[in-house]
Amino acid sequence: MIIFLTILILIISVLLGLVVLIQNPKGGGLSGTFGGFGTQVIGAGRTTDVMEKTTWTLAILIGVLCLLSAFFIPRQSANSNQPSAVEKAIQTMPVTPSAPASNPMPAPANPSGNTPGGK
Repeated sequence: MIIFLTILILIISVLLGLVVLIQNPKGGGLSGTFGGFGTQVIGAGRTTDVMEKTTWTLAILIGVLCLLSAFFIPRQSANSNQPSAVEKAIQTMPVTPSAPASNPMPAPANPSGNTPGGK
């Protein structure tokens, strides 16, 4: 069900984008494109109202579908004995031994304490 809602939301989002791109930002829209001739031939005198209503309808529909999809997302109960996906990933990670700690102080070059040079 969640996949169906996701695809439906994506389709409506694309339609909303197309409807918004069709509109003229100055309020002319499709009726201004034909210069009045389109309203006489096509018969749509209020295309800006139709586009505005379509925009609001699609936006509200996306909001409702997003809220509705939250109810279909599977949840894991807090007191469940099954580990979460993160816990499963941590449990299946290979354990690599850490490198032994190196000696921070280097060994003296002359352990006997004699100075080089014979004296």
